[in-house]
Amino acid sequence: MAVSRFLVGGLASALLLTGGVFLWKGHSQGGDEAVVPAPPPALPAIPVAGADAPTRGPAPPELPAAKEASREERRFNRYDRNRDERISRVEMLSTRTAAFRKLDKDGNNLLTFEEWAAATSERFAGADADKSGDLTRAEFATTAPKRAAKPKCRC
Repeated sequence: MAVSRFLVGGLASALLLTGGVFLWKGHSQGGDEAVVPAPPPALPAIPVAGADAPTRGPAPPELPAAKEASREERRFNRYDRNRDERISRVEMLSTRTAAFRKLDKDGNNLLTFEEWAAATSERFAGADADKSGDLTRAEFATTAPKRAAKPKCRC
């Protein structure tokens, strides 16, 4: 049994040595040249219209630069829901949920028709100078709430 182990070990060593010699010879003959892969095929060029190519029409006009909306314009646009440059009574009142507490005079979180109609109709009627039933931008500008004076410093 010991002899068979010796023979198997010797045979394995001889095979490893022979394989190493073949690898070394193969590497020494062509080892300096690196294999360079072929370049990928060239993509077709993007077609460019020639000087005599038909055009599709004139270039679109330049868009006008957007102007900064003033505070009153932003406020007006917030109420003018259908963008018809006029604020109807329905548009004005549908966005006024923040003013609910001001209109609820008795503080019961229920707005009666009398509370709502008295305060809102008077304010709308006062702003509607031409009595047309709609507020123009100029008329709407008169409805801006009065701002409280801010202190000059935060001492």
